[in-house]
Amino acid sequence: MLVALFAGDGIGPEIMVEARRVLDALELDDLRYEEGLVGGAAYKAKGHPLPPETLDLAQRADAILFGAVGDFDCDGLERHLRPEQAILGLRKALTLFSNLRPAKVFPELADASALKPEVASAIDLLIVRELNGDVYFGEKGMRTTADGLREGYDVMSYNEAEVRRIAHSAFKAAQARRGKLCSVDKANVLETSQLWRDVVIEVSADYPDVELSHMYVDNAAMQLVRNPGQFDVIVTGNLFGDILSDQASMCVGSIGMLASASLDANGKGLYEPIHGSAPDIAGQGKANPMAMILSAAMMLRFSLGKAEAADRIEAAVAKALSQGARGADLGGSMITREIGDAVLAALA
Repeated sequence: MLVALFAGDGIGPEIMVEARRVLDALELDDLRYEEGLVGGAAYKAKGHPLPPETLDLAQRADAILFGAVGDFDCDGLERHLRPEQAILGLRKALTLFSNLRPAKVFPELADASALKPEVASAIDLLIVRELNGDVYFGEKGMRTTADGLREGYDVMSYNEAEVRRIAHSAFKAAQARRGKLCSVDKANVLETSQLWRDVVIEVSADYPDVELSHMYVDNAAMQLVRNPGQFDVIVTGNLFGDILSDQASMCVGSIGMLASASLDANGKGLYEPIHGSAPDIAGQGKANPMAMILSAAMMLRFSLGKAEAADRIEAAVAKALSQGARGADLGGSMITREIGDAVLAALA
């Protein structure tokens, strides 16, 4: 099986090194790896954030392990050449419509959460975020009003087929967990959200064993802080999911701990930490590689059929944390390589 490794920009290469070390330690002989350029690194070398050879590798691969994209040097480029277009392009080209972002508090990190430990310790949820629609892919541009004012616009839209397929993905995820699904929208003011809610209700008829509820996104943001333990699976659109999953990351202690999977209809996926490229700390050894390592575990479980190996990685991360492995994001002093060493020691 072929795994594509796209380290990307900023801290991406250094955390990818640690994930690869963990994968190599598992001695999975049927896996082979190929590297490709994405983001700002690809633009500087090839003139585009998602070069044809990188896209070809992504299409050939059985799974993709992705670091992060984003480079301050590229902020002045035209939008279609900016590093972030690499991840958006991969999601679109590979039809990676279902983004899974688990958020669970490791007992050792309850004190690191922005919430009270007794509140944070109850967090064990999964956010299912639609990835191929919404304002990120809608019509957008700049124009001049009749009064001569500059005006930017981004169109939010979903069709019922897009909502239906992400709803099925979320209901199936809930079936595999505790059987509760909360659909988050803004149906009181947005027509897009009204369609979203209507279709999710229609799909729910196929899943009588799942308890469905609905919540407006502003209330959901509040409830994630007030009582996050009430959630099992949350399904929502691209924009809302982006914001809520980042909020959830701080509820569990650090954005450096959250992995994610972006899946197509057949289980092929792209796996990445949600924290971004953090170019301001790149090369300084300050990056926490645990989310990258946990993303590799998700890849083994969801796309490569190696649940036992995934369990080993997750157990090793938990053990390393219990033994005090902490980077600066968690109030510790360990550098990136040392955190990787701690996970490897626990794996052994």
